Amino acid sequence: MKKQILRALVIFCSVFPDALAQQPPAWSDKSPHKVRFVTVDKDVQLEVLDWGGTGRAVVLLAGSGNSAHVFDDFAPKLSDCCHVYGITRRGYGASSQPASGYDNQRLSDDVVRVLDELQIERPVLAGHSAAGGELTTIGNQHSDRLSGLVYLDALGDGRDWPASDPAYMALLRKLPPGAPPPPCPDDGTPAGSWTALQCRTKLPASELHNVFTTNGDGSAGEHKTPGWIHRAMGDGDIKRDYSRIRVPVLAFYEFPRTSLDQLRADEPKPRNDEEAKALITFALAHKAFLDRWTANLKRGVPTARIVDLPAAGHFVFLTKEADVLREMRAFIASTR
Repeated sequence: MKKQILRALVIFCSVFPDALAQQPPAWSDKSPHKVRFVTVDKDVQLEVLDWGGTGRAVVLLAGSGNSAHVFDDFAPKLSDCCHVYGITRRGYGASSQPASGYDNQRLSDDVVRVLDELQIERPVLAGHSAAGGELTTIGNQHSDRLSGLVYLDALGDGRDWPASDPAYMALLRKLPPGAPPPPCPDDGTPAGSWTALQCRTKLPASELHNVFTTNGDGSAGEHKTPGWIHRAMGDGDIKRDYSRIRVPVLAFYEFPRTSLDQLRADEPKPRNDEEAKALITFALAHKAFLDRWTANLKRGVPTARIVDLPAAGHFVFLTKEADVLREMRAFIASTR
């Protein structure tokens, strides 16, 4: 039988000599983590990444739309001081996609179930973007089980959100166009190539391969998470309340630039007074939201440390990696 198979393969390759060469190379995740799945609910398993390390446990939670692999480049650099884990919430990446359970309380309970299953004691929880909701709920309900909370551009309150304010959105529409992004290299694959996708998103390749499907020609396909799950998360969000958090808090954010001097230091610079006025007016409107979010945090946790990261954008742990690592190491070393 083996000879027949080999003979058939030889004939196939002689007739179609380019067939094997045309197959896209298999992709593999090079990040130094172990992968396991933890059952958190009936028929619901979450992907958990373990980058190893020694010292305080740190558990990383991704924002909406992302999996724990978004930390694949960042997490190993914390393993010199900590034992680093990452959790992919339900509905995303390789975790289960049940029909329900996307409200804030259920998502928070999922994280606690992982801590229970893996016997992770008094970790520092660090969350990006929408994961700030889970951090806050877990902090309010389980401060006795934590050592600290780190908000990675994650103070945004879903019940006090800029996009829900018509005046804010009108100012957004009046903004002058920003600088065009640098051209992305062409890796020779179709327009939806992984290289082009990574160039546009600036996310780790492993993250993209975990949250997007792969087309038959090897190019990037659709996001694996359907839109209704994103909407269910938004609908299930709650007003931020930090009043019962009893652990130290560290928060990173890019504060808006609200002066003409600051705008002149940015790129692209405003071309005229009208553009400068539009940019400052919008920055002040955005700052009003951020001021409310930070004041809300400070009312609940007066000792919270808030770090401004100029020009960081949303993925602060990628764009300002060195700053975030330095601050996080100092913060973690100070926890009990």
